[in-house]
Amino acid sequence: MTEHSISHIEIPAANPNEAGTFYHDVFDWQTATNQEHNYVKFQAAGGLGGGFAGPGEPTYKPDRLMVYIQTDDIDTTLAKIEAHGGKTVLPKTEIPHVGWWAIFSDPAGNHLGLFIRRSEK
Repeated sequence: MTEHSISHIEIPAANPNEAGTFYHDVFDWQTATNQEHNYVKFQAAGGLGGGFAGPGEPTYKPDRLMVYIQTDDIDTTLAKIEAHGGKTVLPKTEIPHVGWWAIFSDPAGNHLGLFIRRSEK
């Protein structure tokens, strides 16, 4: 059973490359661009990693960080969320060669993501 830990944080940025440079220069985070998805990722030393959501990303909103929660079954988790007053904002969606994600809102209106990594099997 999944522990439902936080697996990814997305920081909105009008220019993800500039944001990556800023966080690298200020906090010494490692950054890299996933060329297949044109997505700038970061890894904080000893901490969580994530990416910079640019204007082309469906989660982009200039003042909203997106937190992703690990799950082993997105559909079941979304059903449980809805049974407890939450709503599906973006249904289960494939990230080619990476995994799947979805966005939900909690009863207070906060948007969060779910994520499951593609099995390496």
